[in-house]
Amino acid sequence: MSHQNASVKSIIFALSANFGIAITKTVAAVITGSGAMLAESIHSFADCGNQGLLFLGLKASKKNPDYEHPLGYGKAIYFWSFIVALMLFSMGGLFSIYEGIHKFHSTEDVKSPLIAIVVLSVSLVLEGASLWGCITQINKVKNKQSLWQWVKSTRQSELVVVFGEDIAALFGLFFALVAVILSYVTGNPVYDSIGSIVIGVLLVFVSIFIAAKVKGLLIGQSADETVRLEIKTLLEARPEIESILNLITLQLGAQIMVATKAKMAKAESIEQVMKNINTCEKELKKAFPEVQWVFFEPDIEN
Repeated sequence: MSHQNASVKSIIFALSANFGIAITKTVAAVITGSGAMLAESIHSFADCGNQGLLFLGLKASKKNPDYEHPLGYGKAIYFWSFIVALMLFSMGGLFSIYEGIHKFHSTEDVKSPLIAIVVLSVSLVLEGASLWGCITQINKVKNKQSLWQWVKSTRQSELVVVFGEDIAALFGLFFALVAVILSYVTGNPVYDSIGSIVIGVLLVFVSIFIAAKVKGLLIGQSADETVRLEIKTLLEARPEIESILNLITLQLGAQIMVATKAKMAKAESIEQVMKNINTCEKELKKAFPEVQWVFFEPDIEN
């Protein structure tokens, strides 16, 4: 549950910052006529919509299991995270590239560039605060891993999406600021168009990275290696078990399914073996509250 709390807080940080930034950028884009600024405003509105979809995904993932979905709805968050990646690619990346190409041959100077510079500078500060809030929440769940190790191994797709969006937004704002300043100093509006194209390419790359990350979870991915090894170590240490023959885990949103084949210690009766299995399942769920389903198969060989 602490993992989901971290995700909710990060989404709230990002949504609050992006909504304010989106309104401000839109006003500035209308006043200045800047293509890079317009690309950034569309990017921020898309981010607001994306965070709304992540909230929807988190809510859907909490639905109780039913007859048609016996393992619950935990993977719903992966579906919505993938949709967010597609939106970031289309509404963010492709639109920004189109806008830049469309204005590439424009001879109209950027109007009121100082307004754009101020807005982008303030937006950089707000977006930085959003990223700081996201990293703060990540630090609560990544343990001793580096940030990059966490990104590669985490099963929290929604937190990866927010982190990726914040990184893309910061770099996008920086490129937009550089583009507006260059257009203002040189009097050449082509830099504004180039800024919009660069922002679009950045968003496309980030969206592809997020989609690739979520794809593995959507298809079906195990719990991360650390958790899997901890589960195996706990079971192997149980006096009721002689050895673990096979262990499979499946990440289902915030929940985990465990299927194991084990050689049980000698017991006086079949009834005692069943009681020993029940004890192992109970202790496993006690040690790992995220484990919701355990399928235990006693056997004598792999």
